[in-house]
Amino acid sequence: MKSFRKRDFPLSEIRHFLEPGPIVLVSSAWKGESNIMTMGWHMMMGFTPALFACYIWEGNHSFTMIRKSKQCVINLPTTDLVDTVVGIGNCSGADTDKFAQFELTAVRGDKVDAPLIRECYANFECRLADGSQISRHGLFIWEVVKAHVATSPKLPETVHYRGNGQFMVSGRQLSRRSQFKPENL
Repeated sequence: MKSFRKRDFPLSEIRHFLEPGPIVLVSSAWKGESNIMTMGWHMMMGFTPALFACYIWEGNHSFTMIRKSKQCVINLPTTDLVDTVVGIGNCSGADTDKFAQFELTAVRGDKVDAPLIRECYANFECRLADGSQISRHGLFIWEVVKAHVATSPKLPETVHYRGNGQFMVSGRQLSRRSQFKPENL
């Protein structure tokens, strides 16, 4: 088994190792306005119901729209949208119609008023399940109430932010399914 020589590391930089989840685009709508934001800070919290948590900074234009509407769509882009992901993250919805600017197609949701992004591999319609940590930590806990996932490819290439403008692409899959207890799958 391999071991590693280690050094002290700045705590402000540990996210480069702990943020490997896919970048998502969060779409929202409130009082006739819609927006999209790029997000990397999120996690699954439960499976039945499907609970998803994310951090949204209060200075972000989407924050108030999402907090007031209590709904959003988590959209999963693939690597072909990496420049769009960066562009969306580099501008504000306060002065930019991001759907128009980035030529994305808004699709009406089945369960929420926030739009889905047609060009994304998957879309997860969400309703706020727990808002108790929003004021203190900017943490929104969502229940995914409808999922739309492309039929192909089975495993899309997604982008994962490493910090400092660097991304990694989801890589090869390692299966250890036969080693798991069925209840842990």
